Amino acid sequence: MTYEFEGRTEKDAIERAAAELGLQKDSFDVEILEAQRGGLFKKGFVKIRVHTGTGAEPEDEAPRERGAYREAADAGQDAASEGESVMLRGAVFGDPEPKDDFERALADFTGGMIERMGCSAAVSVFFRKDKKIGFNIESRDSSLIIGKKGKNLDALQLLVNIYAGHLGRESTRVILDSENYRIRREETLVRLAHSVADRVRSSRTSVLLEPMNPFDRRLIHTTLAQAKDVETHSEGEGVYRQVRVYYAGARSGGRR
Repeated sequence: MTYEFEGRTEKDAIERAAAELGLQKDSFDVEILEAQRGGLFKKGFVKIRVHTGTGAEPEDEAPRERGAYREAADAGQDAASEGESVMLRGAVFGDPEPKDDFERALADFTGGMIERMGCSAAVSVFFRKDKKIGFNIESRDSSLIIGKKGKNLDALQLLVNIYAGHLGRESTRVILDSENYRIRREETLVRLAHSVADRVRSSRTSVLLEPMNPFDRRLIHTTLAQAKDVETHSEGEGVYRQVRVYYAGARSGGRR
């Protein structure tokens, strides 16, 4: 998998990557994307791309063939369709207690990371699904754990998935949620997608959405996948790329 980090120097960016990913600095490859020297009135800047080798990089684009998008998965999370949270489709609910050593290790790791954030929380199994497991985080500090637009929760989830790989379960995707944030976020993005599509139809131009993580971009793509007069594609670099929604008659070609 690949991730991008920034720092004042190459060393600073690499140390930040190692700290956030929970890896040793010699356990991943580094590609320098951008570097600016510092000056008297200007700070230095380095942007790197880290290759961890823990699996394939998540795809955020919806499949080119319409109708096939329901089978797509992104970074351990599914796309939403017709107002239903696909993340929970086919999931097995039941005993919230971890049932084996693997689940207990993930729950303990998640709780430990939250403690390092200065928070306390109860971590329980939310659902079980083929090669997926969801954990629910209950805490009085849930707003801090979730973070702005879910960025803290996403970062925590990334670390837990890396840890699952270290336990030899790279094929198992771990999903973290708190206060039903994932479902509420899906509903918000679905409404946003339809609202932007209406604006695009009226103006017959395009709208560039704010930077989003791979799952959120996938959700926009899949929500509008069957619209006949609206298309979407991603722009930019890095994890938080942007989705452009445009009128289908404004350009030729499909989703990229």
